Amino acid sequence: MSTLGHFWCETATQIIVLMPFISPSLSEIFRHTAYIQLSQMFLAIIFFHLSEYLLASSIHGRPNVTAQSLLISKHYILAMVGSLLEYLIEITFFPSLKEYWWLSSVGLAMIVIGEIIRKMAILTAGRSFTHLIRIYREENHKLVTHGIYGFIRHPSYCGFLIWSVGTQVMLLNPVCVVAFAVIVWRFFAQRIPYEEYLLRQFFGAEYEQYARRVISGVPFVK
Repeated sequence: MSTLGHFWCETATQIIVLMPFISPSLSEIFRHTAYIQLSQMFLAIIFFHLSEYLLASSIHGRPNVTAQSLLISKHYILAMVGSLLEYLIEITFFPSLKEYWWLSSVGLAMIVIGEIIRKMAILTAGRSFTHLIRIYREENHKLVTHGIYGFIRHPSYCGFLIWSVGTQVMLLNPVCVVAFAVIVWRFFAQRIPYEEYLLRQFFGAEYEQYARRVISGVPFVK
């Protein structure tokens, strides 16, 4: 295991060992606050990934859908484990940090909004939507410019960015709010130019005109 992995494991173990010695008031806060916020987090994650898989299955047919449609990777798991560990550390040693319920509610609203935007993108695009970038144009691949695509070129990316950052705002994780925002934004900032290069190859002037009049949906990415 890496040095970072040992650090996180030791930190988590220390938190568990200290739990019996936490004051009654802190213990009450931990139970009430953590139960609500972590329940919302786990429900958001389960709904997001299960709905992605079910939608992909209904659109493309289950035989054509792989585990990749769950959008769970090694880096994603590490990010979520890191956010959980930050939450446990902060609620143990800085419990008042987790009591800004109005801000946590903003994060919950971001999760819902991000979900709606992303699922609208998938439903609107239909068979033209895939989780992996297409490097060859297929027969059923059409340029979708109606619905939510009339306002945002990449609504699925926009929705995921809002959703992912929202999970950390809801947990009131200041470190992971910044980390998730930077990492997810950087991923899409690198992915979009490559994807749009291929779309220009597929659709030519039609895509050029579309890209000029509709924003990407990801901040600072043209």
